[in-house]
Amino acid sequence: MSRPATLAEFLLASPIEPPNKTAAREALQALREAGRECERLKVLAASEGALHDFTVAVLSLSPYLAEIARIAPPLLDVALFGDIAVEIQAEIRAARDCWSAAEEGGTSAETALMNRLRLAKRKVSFLLAFADLARYFEAPETTRWLSRLADACLSSAVDFLLLSLDEQGKLKLAHPENPSQGSGLIVLGMGKLGASELNYSSDIDVVVFFEPDRGIVTDPDEASEAFARLCRRLVRIMQERTAYGYVFRIDLRLRPDPGSTPLAIPVEAALIYYEGRGQNWERAAFIKARPVAGDVPAGEGFLKELIPFIFRKYLDYAAIADIHSIKRQIHLHKGFDEIAVKGHNVKLGRGGIREIEFFAQTQQLIAGGRMPELRSRRTDDALAGLARANWIGVETAETLTSAYWFLRDVEHRIQMVHDEQTHILPDKEAELKRIALMMGFRDVKSFSTRLVSVLRTVEDRYAKLFEQAAELSGSSGNLVFTGTKDDPDTLKTLEGLGFQRPADISRVIRTWHSGRYRATHSVEARERLTEMMPKLLAAFGASSRADDALMHFDRFMAGLPAGIQLFSLLGNNPPLLDLLVMIMAAAPRLAGIIAARPHVFDGMLDPTLLTRVPERAYLAERLGQALATARNFEDVLDGLRIFAAEQRFLIGIRLLTGAITGPRAAAAFSDLAELTLERALVAVETEIAASHGRFPGGRTAIIGMGKLGSRELTAGSDVDLILLYDYDGEAAESDGPKPLDANRYFGRLTQRLIAALSAPTAEGVLYEVDMRLRPSGNKGPVATRINAFARYQREEAWTWEHMALTRARPIAGDESLMQEAQAIIGEIVAMKRDRAKIAKDVAEMRALIDQEKPPSGAFDFKLIPGGLIDMEFIAQFLTMMAEGGIEAGTPTGEVLQRLGPQALSQDDMETVATTFALLSNLSQVIRLCIDGGFEPKDAPGGLVDLVCRVANAPDIKFLEADMKARTRAVRKAFQMLMKASS
Repeated sequence: MSRPATLAEFLLASPIEPPNKTAAREALQALREAGRECERLKVLAASEGALHDFTVAVLSLSPYLAEIARIAPPLLDVALFGDIAVEIQAEIRAARDCWSAAEEGGTSAETALMNRLRLAKRKVSFLLAFADLARYFEAPETTRWLSRLADACLSSAVDFLLLSLDEQGKLKLAHPENPSQGSGLIVLGMGKLGASELNYSSDIDVVVFFEPDRGIVTDPDEASEAFARLCRRLVRIMQERTAYGYVFRIDLRLRPDPGSTPLAIPVEAALIYYEGRGQNWERAAFIKARPVAGDVPAGEGFLKELIPFIFRKYLDYAAIADIHSIKRQIHLHKGFDEIAVKGHNVKLGRGGIREIEFFAQTQQLIAGGRMPELRSRRTDDALAGLARANWIGVETAETLTSAYWFLRDVEHRIQMVHDEQTHILPDKEAELKRIALMMGFRDVKSFSTRLVSVLRTVEDRYAKLFEQAAELSGSSGNLVFTGTKDDPDTLKTLEGLGFQRPADISRVIRTWHSGRYRATHSVEARERLTEMMPKLLAAFGASSRADDALMHFDRFMAGLPAGIQLFSLLGNNPPLLDLLVMIMAAAPRLAGIIAARPHVFDGMLDPTLLTRVPERAYLAERLGQALATARNFEDVLDGLRIFAAEQRFLIGIRLLTGAITGPRAAAAFSDLAELTLERALVAVETEIAASHGRFPGGRTAIIGMGKLGSRELTAGSDVDLILLYDYDGEAAESDGPKPLDANRYFGRLTQRLIAALSAPTAEGVLYEVDMRLRPSGNKGPVATRINAFARYQREEAWTWEHMALTRARPIAGDESLMQEAQAIIGEIVAMKRDRAKIAKDVAEMRALIDQEKPPSGAFDFKLIPGGLIDMEFIAQFLTMMAEGGIEAGTPTGEVLQRLGPQALSQDDMETVATTFALLSNLSQVIRLCIDGGFEPKDAPGGLVDLVCRVANAPDIKFLEADMKARTRAVRKAFQMLMKASS
C-alpha cells in the first residue's frame, strides 16, 4: 500500500502533544495569523482533528519552526498540504542548478546564490521537520534527504566558484557549462555527510584536494593558493549568517595536519601523508568518505587509492593493536552505574551514537581489507553487513540499529527546538519534557526510562566488544585526542587527573597524534604512544604543576629522533615513567637537557643506573669506551662533550632519585671533571705539538681550585683552574715547524685548552672556565711557570689567595710537576701565620662580601649571613691555622668535622656541621634542577616538594624558618671564632 502524498492525508491522529495549554493557545494564535495569507491554514485553524492537533503541537514545541511559520506561512501550507517528497525533490534540484542563475535586481551573483541556497535549506529542513515529527519519514529517510540537500548546495557553490575563477582568468575550465567536470577538484564529504546520515542542524565535515596535473590553473605556482581562496569563499557562501539564515556550517579541519596545511591539498601530497603519517582516527573517518561535489570521478579515484590505507589486507597484530588504540582514545570507562538523562550527550556520552558508530567501524577496519562487502558507509548498512558475514550476531545488529535510529531521533529533536548544532539533552525539566513530547512520549518519566534502557544496551554491547582494551586502559574517563576539536568530557577527565589547563594539554597531545614530531611519524609509534597514554597522563597528573611538567615533556618529544622504543619502554616500565615525570615536574634544567640532546636519555636505559655508584674507576672505563673511535682532535673534544653531558645528567638522575647523596654526587661531578680535563689537556698538547712541536723539558699541570679542588662540584658548576708549567731553562723555543718561545708556547696551550673546554659547539660546552684565581688574577698571564707561582705565593699573595689555596689540588698533567705543585701548595697552606691578623682579614672579607654582594633572597644558600661562605671561611681559616694538620683540597665538610671541635663549642660545632650538610645537599639538588636562584613561589611545584623532602621538612615555610634559625647561629659562631682569634 503506497504512502499518502501529504501530511493532511497521512495523519489519522497526532503523534505528539503540546507541552501545556498556554503554549497550545499561543501556537493556535500563530496558526490563525498564518491563515490570513493561506486559506487552507485559515480553515485548519478553525477546525478540529489530527492535522490541527499536530500543527498546534509542532508550533508549541519548536520555537524555531514556529518562527519560520510566522515569517513564511506559505511554507507551512506546503508542509501540511503539499506533496512533501515532490516538493523536497524539486527544491533540492533547484538548489543544485542555481549556480548559473543571473543576478537578481542589482544583487551580485554570489549574493543571489547565497540567498537561494539559504531559502532552499529553510524550505527543505522545515518540510523534513514536519514530516519527521509526523513519522511520515523515519530517521533513515530524513538523514538521506538532508545529505542530498547538502550535496546539492555544495555542488552548486563549487560550480559557481569554479566558473567565477574561470571568468577572472585564474582558471581555464575544460567544460565551463559543467564547471566541475574534469576540474580535478575533489570535495569529499566526511562523517555523517559522507555516510548520507546528516543531522537536522549538523556541521558538514569536508576535505578538499586537487589534481595539479589537470592543468586548469593558469599559473601552476599559484594552484594551492587559488584553490585555498576557493575554499574560503565556499565557507562564506555556505555558513555566513544573513537575513535568510545560513546553509550549513563547514568544518575543513579533517584534512591532513590542519594546523600547518592549506585548505586545499594536492592529491599526491595527501597520498604521501596518509601512507606515512595517517592516523588511526583518519582511517576510521575515511570509511564514510564520499565525493559530494566537484570532480566526482576524480574523488572516487582518490578514495580507491586510499583503500590500502583504510583497510589493511592482512589481519596481523599491528592491525589489532591499532584498532584497540582507537577505541582507547574514543571513550574509556568502567562500570555500569546510573546514566543521567538530564544533560546527557546522546552523541558522545556513554551508550551514545558514537559508540554504535565505532562498534561498527572498528570491525570494518579489521575485516574490511579481506571482505570488501563490509566497507559500507552508513552505520545501519555496516551493522547488517557484519551480521551477514557472522562477525556479529543478527540480534546484536538489530538491537544496535534500533538504538542508533532512536538516538538519532532524539538528536534531531534536540536540534529542531532552536536550530542549534547540539547533542546534549536539556538539564531543566520543562525543556526535557519538550524533547519527550516531540519523541511521542506522554511524559519525561516514560521517555527517560526508554532512553536509559537504550543507552545501557549500547554501553553493554560496546564494552563487551572491547573488554580487553578497557582493562588495558586503566582510565576512568574520556581520553579523546582525535580530530581537531576538544572533547568536553576529555577536558573534564584531564582536569580530574590534576591538570589546570586541560584545553592546552589536549591541544599538545593532539599534536603528538598528528605525527608532526619525528617521534610520532610512524603508525607504530603512535600506537605505542596511545597504549601508554592513560598511564602517562595519570603519572603527570599526579605530579605538582602537572601542566608545566607535561609541557617540558612536549619539548622533549619535539627533539626525539624516534619514539617507538621509548614509548614501548615507558609503557612497560612504570618506574622509568615515574622517573621521567619527576624530571619534567621537578627539574626543568634536566628536562631542558634531554629536550635539547635526547641522546642523554639513552643512559637511563641502563638497568644498573640506580644501583651502580659512579666512582672514578667506573667513569674512567666509560670514558675510554666513549673515546675509543676518536680519530682526531675534534673527535676527542666532541666525544668529551657528549660523554660529560651524559654522565652529568646520569649523576644528576641518581641524585634526584636519592640513589646517591649530595656529597657522593659532588665527588662524582668532580671525578668526571678531572677525567675530562685530563683527556682534554692531552689532546690540546698533541694538537699544539703538531704545529709548534714540543718544548724541551716541557711539563704542564692543571691545579683545580674552588669546588673542583675540594671535590664539591655541582651539576651547574664552572671549573676554577690554574695552569702551571715548567721547561728546560736553557731552551729558547719549541722544536716544531713553527717554533714559539716559552711564554707564547704555554700561553697558547692554555688559551687553546680554555677554548676547548668552554667554546660553544653543536655538542654544547664542556665546562665554563674561571682562571681568576691564578697569580695576579686577570692581569697576570694565563699560564704560570711553577717557580713564579711558588715565589708569588710566598712573597706577594694576599690572605684571600692563601685561603683559596686551601682548596687547591693538582688534578691533571705531568705527574712530577703535579707532585712539585702539591708540595708548594702544602708548604704555603702550612705556613705559620699571625692568627689575629688572619682572623681580622677573614672577618673583613666576609663583611665586604655582605656589602658588595648581598643575598638575592632567603634561599641564596651561598651569600645569606651564616650561609655556605661563612662555613667555607671557617674551614679555610681552620686549615691555615692547623699548620699542615690537614691536606689542601680536603672537602669543606670533612675539614669542619676534623678541625671544628678544636675551635668551636660542641653546640656550635654541631650546628655548623649539620647546617653545612643541609645547605650543601640543597644546593646540589637545586643546581641540578634549575638555572639561577631558587624562589619557592616561582619554582616548579615538584622542585619545592623535592627540596622539602631533601631537607626532611614538612613544607617550605617550615624549612625557611628552620634555615633562618640555623644560619643565624652559624653567623654567630663565625663571628665568635674570628673575635676569639683576634
